[in-house]
Amino acid sequence: MTDVARVAGLLRSAYASGTPVPPLRGDLLPVGDVDAAYRVQQAQVTEWLAAGRRRVGAKIGLTSPAVQQAFGVFQPDFGVLFADMAVPDGAEVDLGGLIQPRVEAEVAFVLDAGLPFERVTVADVIRATDHILPAVEIVDSRIAGWDISIVDTVADNASSGLFVLGNQPRKLSDVDLRLAGMVLEHAGEPVSVGAGAACLGNPVHAVAWLAQTLAAAGSPLAAGDVVLSGALGPMVSVTAGAAYEARISGLGSVRVCFGTREEA
Repeated sequence: MTDVARVAGLLRSAYASGTPVPPLRGDLLPVGDVDAAYRVQQAQVTEWLAAGRRRVGAKIGLTSPAVQQAFGVFQPDFGVLFADMAVPDGAEVDLGGLIQPRVEAEVAFVLDAGLPFERVTVADVIRATDHILPAVEIVDSRIAGWDISIVDTVADNASSGLFVLGNQPRKLSDVDLRLAGMVLEHAGEPVSVGAGAACLGNPVHAVAWLAQTLAAAGSPLAAGDVVLSGALGPMVSVTAGAAYEARISGLGSVRVCFGTREEA
């Protein structure tokens, strides 16, 4: 049996200290036991909510077939978003609060209706979406060296860190997300490129998967939730002092800067 409280405590200690922990799979989490990993994730979420953090949505990971193959899985994963993870467009992020951050460009969905159905259609997602925004997710891992398997990342709240939303909303009906091209730039040079088709064929499909998965688990998406629908291209390791700008066709751009990490 997995000692859920112990594993969750190790991850919370990594958050607090900024020191990553060794991989969880093996001695602490059975290899491939995704259900146990989600129990660890939920234990942390419960602690965070009790401490006063506010849940504002969810994020989807492992939406690329290539990434799924690398992890030996055949479905995405998810984590929880909290209000204190949001960073304003163009703001500077203090690297002191992160361990080993990377960035990736995504489409964010903002809902104006809940999705409580265990079978969710594309039409359901379209009706429930108020608007979409370009987003940069700042992913991070409490596992040393990003040496992660599916159970490591799921237990670690899907390797969540922070997120940045653009501020020019678009209607979902105005953008063909499948064909929407993305470029993520650093110092004016592309460092990651992709398109909506890389995200389960279409980011709308990813949101439908998340909605029915959460509904089946008894915690459905609600009106007002923000959903980060998954990376449109490869994630990029963050360089201290750098700025990154994501441009997504039909959605505009979003930008984030990083401070220099002070040596202890």
